[in-house]
Amino acid sequence: MKKKTRNKIITVVALVVVVLIGYFSFFKKDVAADKTVKVGIMSGSKESTEIWDSVAKTAKDQYGINLKFVRFTDYNQPNTALVNGDVDINAFQHYAFLKEWNDANNADLQPIGDILISPIRLYSKKHTDVKDIPNKGTIAVPNDTSNESRALYVLESAGLIKLDTKAGALATVKDITENPKELTIKELDGSQTASALSSVDAAVVNNDFSVPAGLTNKEVIATEPLDENSKQWINIIVARKDDKDNQLYKDVVKAYQTKETEELFAKLYPEKGTIPAWNLKLK
Repeated sequence: MKKKTRNKIITVVALVVVVLIGYFSFFKKDVAADKTVKVGIMSGSKESTEIWDSVAKTAKDQYGINLKFVRFTDYNQPNTALVNGDVDINAFQHYAFLKEWNDANNADLQPIGDILISPIRLYSKKHTDVKDIPNKGTIAVPNDTSNESRALYVLESAGLIKLDTKAGALATVKDITENPKELTIKELDGSQTASALSSVDAAVVNNDFSVPAGLTNKEVIATEPLDENSKQWINIIVARKDDKDNQLYKDVVKAYQTKETEELFAKLYPEKGTIPAWNLKLK
């Protein structure tokens, strides 16, 4: 009887172990399935795609997170998608754009990590120096509030105009106090500034659009300086307020902010059009 009892106990224990192994295997799969994060990004260049592919691999290998990308073609879409829950986080905007969007939409989306900064540039296919831009020439700038302000500051740093604004304030064409060449500032959707180069003297183009348009340093006649005012132009990963301390999303930030990503930036952007921002020291 003792032998039979022992055999029964062994059999029961074995069955329990099998059940537990099956349960935890299933449970682990369920957890892995739950670790999918939808990231809203702009449809962009092959360089941007390669960087995010690398981040996705790191997120998977080091944190068990599956990144699923939702791509947009309009700057007005990713934040709305985040508020609506169509994406979990997004990564397309800088601090100034986020503040403007939050204010305009009575929202409270939160930055959870710095990723990059892309000093914007003044391009021309007709002139090789800002001094060559003729009197009553035309310069195209993005028409959204934050990027238009940024563009106007680039024109000011290039000596083409002067602005009357408070430190750190967003500028508009109404803030132009001096325009010695009587330049026409043509406000266009950001995606159209690059294509406008054939019909204007120069255009300020965001990197999201300059790289796909094939613009290079050869067409650059002025570049935005990196200084203490550049903090507002750092691109960020953004989450809903309730998710700003979500460890899953913090781990996505960690997967981005790596040495491997820094090295990839150096490889893909040798002309320094876009640089990592999480260790950036601004003077």
